[in-house]
Amino acid sequence: MSTQEAADTRPSLTGAQKVAVLLMQMTPGSAASVFALFAESEAEEIAAEIVRLRNVPSRVANSVLSEFHDYVRKGRRSARGGRDFAAGLLEASFGADKAAGLMDRLTGAMVGKSFEFLESMAAEQIAALLDGELAQTTALVLAHVRPGKASAVLAALDDGLAVEVARCIATMGPVAPEVIETVAGILKHRAGSAATQGRSGEKVGGVQPLVSIISRTDSRTERAILDGLDLVDGDLAGEVRAQMLTFKDLVRLDPRDLQRILRGVSAGVLATALKGAPAVVLEAVKSNISERNREILLAEMATSGPVRASQVEEARAEIVRAVREATAAGTMVIRRADDEDYID
Repeated sequence: MSTQEAADTRPSLTGAQKVAVLLMQMTPGSAASVFALFAESEAEEIAAEIVRLRNVPSRVANSVLSEFHDYVRKGRRSARGGRDFAAGLLEASFGADKAAGLMDRLTGAMVGKSFEFLESMAAEQIAALLDGELAQTTALVLAHVRPGKASAVLAALDDGLAVEVARCIATMGPVAPEVIETVAGILKHRAGSAATQGRSGEKVGGVQPLVSIISRTDSRTERAILDGLDLVDGDLAGEVRAQMLTFKDLVRLDPRDLQRILRGVSAGVLATALKGAPAVVLEAVKSNISERNREILLAEMATSGPVRASQVEEARAEIVRAVREATAAGTMVIRRADDEDYID
């Protein structure tokens, strides 16, 4: 049953739903003024209800309006909700930049509802649950769960299948809600869960979601997927690599952010990671550590001798993971420069 139908048959709504209905009866300017009075967490909850309700039946709207007779007049007709309405309220209330962030968080919270039962399962269990499914089906599922969970499942797949699933995620278009509901229902039944509730369809695939998933895998899985994509779709692999954070992106960090990252890296790991690194990266690192640590680093590099390529990759991956975690948490930002001549 849809949210609209549920609201139409129930005599009462939640507080957030009532506020959502009320705001939908007001002009955008007036609604934004009221919306700005709520805390961000409350605003997100109300915005989610506006997205879900979309068109409110007149008798439901009138029932809500009667509780707010000091604010509205009798006989108001129902208003339209939906994503655009919610985004407009958020922007008018909090500004464009913060509204974009709130809508991103809202979308992320809503997009995985059909498959949220998978979040409590181990990656190996999910991989076993998807065993025998088409790569497209596995891609659909992984695109609907948290990137961290999806990356763990991707790492549990055979390399060949993982590459094909990655390609499907990156090239996925909008998916009909009936398809999402059917797939989620089958998996829930297979996992012994209750029947699922559908949601509105939306595009959840693409290069960026794939980048988010790959960025959370170990270096072996990341390399295997990208190398496999090179073979099946070189252009797509190039696009994915262009959007991924790499060890060479250290030069794009603000000096204070780079210093903060380097303080958490041992001299041994840093010396290994810098083996064969571009001169510009080496210079950026040397310029953002203390003189004493620079002496220790140079001594470590001089005495370490040859090391395996896999050791270098793992050392670099350790540093990159720290940067990725910081950027994902919003505590630092990677500058995107136009001049990228330093990349081999």
